[in-house]
Amino acid sequence: MNCTIRRMLIEDTKQVQDVAKKSWNATYEGIIPNNIQENFLKGAYNDEMMQKRLSRSLLLVAEAEDKIAGFANFSPVNEQGQTELSAIYLYPEYQGYGIGSALLDKGITMLGNLKEVHLDVEKDNIIGTNFYEAKGFKVVDEYDDNFDGHILKTVRMVLKI
Repeated sequence: MNCTIRRMLIEDTKQVQDVAKKSWNATYEGIIPNNIQENFLKGAYNDEMMQKRLSRSLLLVAEAEDKIAGFANFSPVNEQGQTELSAIYLYPEYQGYGIGSALLDKGITMLGNLKEVHLDVEKDNIIGTNFYEAKGFKVVDEYDDNFDGHILKTVRMVLKI
């Protein structure tokens, strides 16, 4: 599927928020209770937080079929050449078409001077863990994460560039 990767614009906010919600709801159904998902999304993806993300990090969107199909969020590269990938979210119907790979590759290219990409993924998020493993990420740690009172098994992964 053809897609265009570009920097997110402030006018993309509502669509990106919708991608985050639908992606989270589909991915974490049966893993994270719905009320905890909603609390997280309201805090992490409200308008104010989206403005902060836009000004402080690299936010990319993927456009396919004349709409935003997904997005990725990378932290600035630190002195050690490391970035944190805090999100690659796609509408479920756009998964499996290479869009997540395109977002990851474009972010790595745009960041430059990059040595490692770090991320945390919920262990039961099979789609996510399989994607990251296929891209060469290696598990470096596993831990219990108290996520708003719900204990998650979280996996820390790193990709060496």
